[in-house]
Amino acid sequence: MFTGTYRHSLDAKGRLMIPTKLREELGESFMLTRGLQNCLRLYPMREWEVFAAKIAALPESKARDIRHYFYANTFETSPDAQGRITLPADCRRFAGLTKNVVLVGDNTRLEIWDEDSWDRLDRSNYDDVLPMLEELGF
Repeated sequence: MFTGTYRHSLDAKGRLMIPTKLREELGESFMLTRGLQNCLRLYPMREWEVFAAKIAALPESKARDIRHYFYANTFETSPDAQGRITLPADCRRFAGLTKNVVLVGDNTRLEIWDEDSWDRLDRSNYDDVLPMLEELGF
């Protein structure tokens, strides 16, 4: 399970160091794709397969745009000897990644956010979260 928030910097070649704890959870190779709200996602292979199976089960009329959104922008990646992955330029542009980024644990995956974008999100509004929790039976 991915939890926590980790702040790092991209180097001049667009490489991001993945902390050891997170690399161990991700495995030898993993999938990098677009997320929602202009972030990127890293999926361990086992979780990517679950995600891909859900997309494959959708009716064709609904799945085409979803497949294009994700699969056209997905890359298998592995960390180098220093624990870094290279984020392709198109991915960095999509997520608005500049120098400082935030890796965010999101249960079965990690999200990569531009630090300024992450800091501007209001994730602490109890009044917004409470009705959702109640609706879900928490």
